[in-house]
Amino acid sequence: MGFAVKDLEAAIRLYGEVFGLTPVHRWHATDDRMEAASFHVGGIEIELMQPTSEDSPIARFIAKRGEGIHHVAYKVDDVADALHRASAAGVETIDKEPRKGGDGKTRIGFLHPKSTMGVLTELEEDVHARG
Repeated sequence: MGFAVKDLEAAIRLYGEVFGLTPVHRWHATDDRMEAASFHVGGIEIELMQPTSEDSPIARFIAKRGEGIHHVAYKVDDVADALHRASAAGVETIDKEPRKGGDGKTRIGFLHPKSTMGVLTELEEDVHARG
């Protein structure tokens, strides 16, 4: 699950002080113009995302909707196949083909919220798992 935040450091402190969590991974996604940190809670990964430019997708999201839930992500074995199956089922996709994920360790594709009950949905594949 991805959360759009204005101040990544403040959000990390909140998650540490209130929930006792420590980031397991931090990265800068140049293409998406954001910095991010992720936490593991049980079997769930929470990703905090701060824009690094005013014209980034996360900055536009915050300007329009404020901070909060940005997307829900699902791990899949093959993003290309998942995108094609979604499209064949009539789901509008934002990405027609997979693209590199922000940390360079994943391939991702998004499904449009119009087709997923108002929720931006990310499909994510671990590139190292493909062998």
